[in-house]
Amino acid sequence: MKIISYCGILISLMLLCTDIVSAQQQQNVEFDKKHFPKDKEGLKNAQKHLELGSELYDRGFLSSKIAALPYLLYANDFNPNNAELNVMIGDCYLRSTDEKGLAIKYLEKAAMILSPMQGRAYELLGEAYHLTYEFDKAILHLNLCKKNLDTKAKTYAADLKRIDKRIAECVTGKDLIKTPVNVFIDNLGGVVNTADSEYGPIISVDGATLYFTSLRFKGEKTSFEQGASFDENDYVEDIYVTYLKNRKWSLPEALGSPINTSANNAVAGISSGGDILFVFLPENGGDLGYTTLNGDTWAPKKPLGSAINSPAHEASASLSPDGRTLYFVSNRNNPEGNHQIYYSSRDIDGAWTPAKPIGAPIASEYDERAVFMHTNGKTLYFSSNGHNTMGGYDIFRSDFENGQWTTPVNMGYPINTPEDDLFFMLSASGHYAYFSSFRKGGFGQHDLYRITFIEEKPLVNVSEDNLMAYMQKPLTEASVEKNMPELLPTATVAANATTAVTVTLLKGVVKDAKTHKPLFASIEITDNDLGKVISSFTTNSQTGSYMVALPSGKNYGLVVKAANYLFYSENVDIRKHTEYQEIYKDVTLNEIQVGAKTVLNNIFFGFGNAELSTASIIELKRMVVLLNDQPSLRIEISGHTDNIGTAEFNAMLSGMRAKAVVNYLVESGIAVDRLTSVGYGPDQPIGPNTTAQGRAANRRTEIKVLEN
Repeated sequence: MKIISYCGILISLMLLCTDIVSAQQQQNVEFDKKHFPKDKEGLKNAQKHLELGSELYDRGFLSSKIAALPYLLYANDFNPNNAELNVMIGDCYLRSTDEKGLAIKYLEKAAMILSPMQGRAYELLGEAYHLTYEFDKAILHLNLCKKNLDTKAKTYAADLKRIDKRIAECVTGKDLIKTPVNVFIDNLGGVVNTADSEYGPIISVDGATLYFTSLRFKGEKTSFEQGASFDENDYVEDIYVTYLKNRKWSLPEALGSPINTSANNAVAGISSGGDILFVFLPENGGDLGYTTLNGDTWAPKKPLGSAINSPAHEASASLSPDGRTLYFVSNRNNPEGNHQIYYSSRDIDGAWTPAKPIGAPIASEYDERAVFMHTNGKTLYFSSNGHNTMGGYDIFRSDFENGQWTTPVNMGYPINTPEDDLFFMLSASGHYAYFSSFRKGGFGQHDLYRITFIEEKPLVNVSEDNLMAYMQKPLTEASVEKNMPELLPTATVAANATTAVTVTLLKGVVKDAKTHKPLFASIEITDNDLGKVISSFTTNSQTGSYMVALPSGKNYGLVVKAANYLFYSENVDIRKHTEYQEIYKDVTLNEIQVGAKTVLNNIFFGFGNAELSTASIIELKRMVVLLNDQPSLRIEISGHTDNIGTAEFNAMLSGMRAKAVVNYLVESGIAVDRLTSVGYGPDQPIGPNTTAQGRAANRRTEIKVLEN
C-alpha cells in the first residue's frame, strides 16, 4: 500500500511539473543584433566573453571549466535568457564549486526555455538535485529528461541507461542516509590543503607519514581583462609528503628529483615497511612504477614491467602485507575504457607473474578504481561507480574468506556521497581512514580528509567531486599509538570498517651490539605454524629502522641477519591477540667473533622433553646456512631451563635439547667436530625466575662462537 501511495504522489508531482513547465516556457534569446539592436557595444563585449568562455568550457577539463565560469557569467549578465549559456554555467558550477546548489537557478532557467537544450537542462537539474540530496526532485527531473530523449537517436539506449542509473543511485542514496555510519570527518587543515587540489593520500602503516598528490597551477596568472590565456598544461601534478609531529601535520614538502619531474607525477601506493613507493608514470598511456628508499633518499623511478604494465592505462597500486601480491587497476582488454582490479603475485624467484583480473563479485560492468589492501591481508577497499553506489564512485570493501571474495559492501553515508569518493586508505589500527574530497567548507578544490570511526557520536554531512590525472620470546604485547592523534574514550572500530582480523605493528631499529651504530640488515618473517618464510625486507640503510605489519592470530618468527654478524631470532606469538597494537623491538647484532652469543628464539621443544617441533625447522636450516657460509666457524650449542623442577632433571633436559640441535645439524651435513653441545640447566639465567616472563626467557637454546 505504501508503494502504491508513493508512486501515486510521484506521478502527481510529475504531472504538476509538466504543467508548470508548459505554462512558463520562454523563447530562447540568441546573442545577435536582432535581439539587442540598441546596445551594440554591450553585445560585442558579451559575445567576446561568451566566445572565450565557450572555448574554455569545450576543452572539458575540470580546471578549464573553472576558468570558463567568470566569462560565461559576464555574458549571462548581459543576456540571461539563452538556454545553452545557462546550461554551461550550471554545468560549470556542478564541476567547480562545493556549492552545487548555485547551479540550480541557471538550470531551471534553461529548462523553461524552448530549445534543443531542454533535455540536457533536465538531466543536469536531476544531477544538481541529486548532489544536493534532494533525491525526489532529482528523480522527477531525470524522468522529465527521459521524456525528452529522441527514441530514434543512435545514442538513445546509452542515454536511457545513463539516466536510469542515476535514478537508481538516488534510490540508493535515500536508503543509505536513513542508516548513516558513525564517523567524524575532519579536514586535515590549511597546512596540508591549499586552494588547488590535493588527493590520493597514502599513509604509512604507523600513521606517521602521509604522501599525496597535488595538482597545482604552475603557469602565469592572468587577470580577467587579459583574456582566456588558460592552458590545462599549466596544472602539474607533484608528489608531496607530510609528517605527523606532536599530533599535527608538518608543512608538506615536494619530494623533488628524481621523483617529481616536469611531467605529471602521482603517488599510487606504499609497502607496509614504507621503503617502497609506487608511483604513476605518464609514459605508455599510463604505467605503474616504483622507487625505493635508500637512507633518506628515494632512488630513481623504475617501471614495474610488462607483467603488470600494458599499452592501456594502469594506476593505483596496493601491496599485500607479505609483499607477495600487488593489486592495481587497469583498463586493458576493455573496449569501453572501464577499469577493473587486477593482481600479480611473485614467483619463487621474486619476479611478478602475468596479471590476472580479480573478477566477480568485485568486478562490475562499470569502473573500479583506487584499490587498497589493508594490512590485515584480507580486506580489500576500492572505489566503484557500479554496484549499489549512491552516486559517482563509492567506496566498497570485500573480504577474502574461504578462498573467495565476498560481495562488495558499500561503506555507507556519510563516507560515501552522491559524488565521487576515492582514495580510501585505512590505518593499520582501523580507527582512522584517509581520503580526498571536494566538500563544502574546504580550502579550495579537492582536500585531504580523515575519517574517525566512532560510537555514539554525532554525524557529519559531507559531499565531494571529480579528480583529474589519477583517473586516467614472546615480545611484550603493550598496545600503544604514540604517533596517532588521541582517541576518544568511547572510540571503537566501525563494524563496516575492518574485519575481525586485527594487526600488530612491529617496529624498531637494528644496531651493532657494541658500537650501537645502525645496521643495514635483512629481515625475514616466518609463519612458524606453516614452517615457511612469508615476508622478507631490509632495514633502512641509514637509520637501521624497520617496520612490518603482522595480521594477528598467528605465531611468527622474526629473524634479522647482516653480513659478518650472528643472526638474531625472536618469537612473536600473537595467536590470541585481538586488538591493534604496536610493538617496539630494537635488535642488536653481535659480530662473528670468539665469545659472541645469540639466542635461538625459534627453536621449540615439546613440554618436558627434547623432541624438536616442526616449527623449529626454519631456524635449524638457518643454522645450517650460517655454518656453511662460515666454514671455519666452531660453535657451542647450549640448552638452558628455568629453576622449576630439580637441578638434576633440568641439567639432563637442557643437555638433551642441545644434543638434539647438534644431531639435526650433523644430519644436515655439518661436521661434528665443529659442534659442541652442553646443558647448563638453570645455572645461567638471563631473567628473573620469579616471573612467568623471566622464566620464559630463561628457557632457551643459545649458540656461542668458539672459534672463527
